Amino acid sequence: MTETQPNNPLHGITLEVALIQLVKQFGWVELGNRVPIKCFTDNPSIKSSLKFLRQTPWARKKVEDLYLKSVVVKVIKNV
Repeated sequence: MTETQPNNPLHGITLEVALIQLVKQFGWVELGNRVPIKCFTDNPSIKSSLKFLRQTPWARKKVEDLYLKSVVVKVIKNV
C-alpha cells in the first residue's frame, strides 16, 4: 500500500536529490556558508555529505529547510 503525505512538501524528494540540487544552485562554498557544517566546507562530496546528513538529524533539517526555501524562491521567480 502506498501512503500519501499531502502535508509533507518533501514527499517524493530524496535527500540525495535535494543535496544535488542545492550544490547545483549554490555550489559547495555557498552551501557551506549557508549551512556551516564540516562536510560542506572540508573536501566536500555528495557521498560523504549524505552519510553525515543521514546520521545527523539537526543537519539534515537545515539542509531540507534550505532546499524548501530555494525551491519556493525559484517557483516564485518563475511565475
